[in-house]
Amino acid sequence: MSRFDFLYRMQLPHCAVSVYIYLSDRANKDGECWPAIPTIATELKLSQSTVRRALRDLRKAGLLQTEQRYRSKGSKSSLLYKLRKG
Repeated sequence: MSRFDFLYRMQLPHCAVSVYIYLSDRANKDGECWPAIPTIATELKLSQSTVRRALRDLRKAGLLQTEQRYRSKGSKSSLLYKLRKG
């Protein structure tokens, strides 16, 4: 049994599955990571719009929460991704 069996049984586009596995690979023990969308796109050889669409699909499926982070002076920083299991 694979740790991603729940993911493979879901009706998700293949790009969403790829992005979830990518985030899982980079997540800490609490299931959190914060790679930039351009980084995800480059490493998975996907367009940034495809990555954004995959993230939206994962949020809709309840597998991902995102939280905008801010710098001390108030400007935007990276998104914090929190993975959940199905």
